[in-house]
Amino acid sequence: MFKVKATQHVLAVRDLEITENYFLDKLGFSVRFRVDGWSFLSLGGFHVMVGHCPDEMSAGDTNEHSYFAYVNCESIDDLYQDYQKRGADICQEIADKPWGLREFGVATPDGHRIMFGEDIDPGGP
Repeated sequence: MFKVKATQHVLAVRDLEITENYFLDKLGFSVRFRVDGWSFLSLGGFHVMVGHCPDEMSAGDTNEHSYFAYVNCESIDDLYQDYQKRGADICQEIADKPWGLREFGVATPDGHRIMFGEDIDPGGP
């Protein structure tokens, strides 16, 4: 039977060092490995391949099209507080949404945006 084990996203970035440091320091990712012009980063089963592309249009210039991932997680309030303490660029404050998810968003230095969400407990407050 087919099964998705993880996701891996590919991002073009203008400054590889700044972006890698942001993912490590602000978002808690770790380095899987590096090759010339690329950093392979992970946060659990969420993998990102960051490639140095200094002449490409910044993701931030695509406005609402800069979202590249939605991460379903647990303990979202703890993650949100951790990201606030780390100084992550919170582009959307944490909130309960009518579609049954508690979610927030972060942006990278190039403007790529990631949403994190957790199912709202229907039996909760």
